Amino acid sequence: MSVTLAESLVHPNLWYPTILGVLVVIAAIGLFCGSIYLLLGTNLGARLGFLVAFTALTGFMVILSLLWTTTSNPLESPKGRVPAWKVLEVVPNVKNAKTTAVRDIAQARNKASSTDAGNVVAAADAALITKVGTPTLEVTPNDNRFAQFGGLSDFLVLQTYSIGGSNPSFWKGEFTHAPKYAVVEYCSTATPDQVFGLPPLPPECDTAQGAKRGFVVLERDLGSMRLPPFLAVVISLILFGLGLLALHWREKDQQALAAAAKATPEPVPARDDSELAKV
Repeated sequence: MSVTLAESLVHPNLWYPTILGVLVVIAAIGLFCGSIYLLLGTNLGARLGFLVAFTALTGFMVILSLLWTTTSNPLESPKGRVPAWKVLEVVPNVKNAKTTAVRDIAQARNKASSTDAGNVVAAADAALITKVGTPTLEVTPNDNRFAQFGGLSDFLVLQTYSIGGSNPSFWKGEFTHAPKYAVVEYCSTATPDQVFGLPPLPPECDTAQGAKRGFVVLERDLGSMRLPPFLAVVISLILFGLGLLALHWREKDQQALAAAAKATPEPVPARDDSELAKV
């Protein structure tokens, strides 16, 4: 049963998630929004009740989306891409890399800090190791386009470099970040002759002909974590403003009708001349 469920998650069909997702959205709107509109419509009328319900809903969305945008780690909210290191290429010599900014990066002043080195090496390891698919995770050939080794023990990281990056200040008119690149130098490990009774020897690079050695070029992807909540704020503000404007227009129309009713004189009953003739 678990295998069948896993296969259904890997290979979605028309029912899940398309039809089921549409039905859930329709049921949620009908249950929550429809019940509020029904109460307002029976007390204020169909048109005014709809305007009040629509404006209240968009105002609530403004508050909720602002919380999504300002919270450090919002839960159950739309999120964009998480910041991460993205592998651009793997080359045997960094001087021949397509990324021109890293061709001269192999210098002592460009050595990465301990924090950057840990994150960069983790991303490089994930790219160099061949990924194997599971019932719940499908692996495509594109996922293994940089893979060269079967495990962490098959290669050794020699050095990590980083260059670029910036911390823009909005009050200074700086709105974009400078690209940040990193390079990881690696080599395939040799199989040492282990002597029985002695501790394992530290890994060393394989110096045999044809041994793998190269550089992994990465770029820092800043992601778009706050973009979906920010778009939700903008759209909610526009809809909330339209709702308030519609209510304002309706109030102005009511005031104009009331003023016109006061300005119109009351009709005077017509005189019956036939009764005067009899007198």
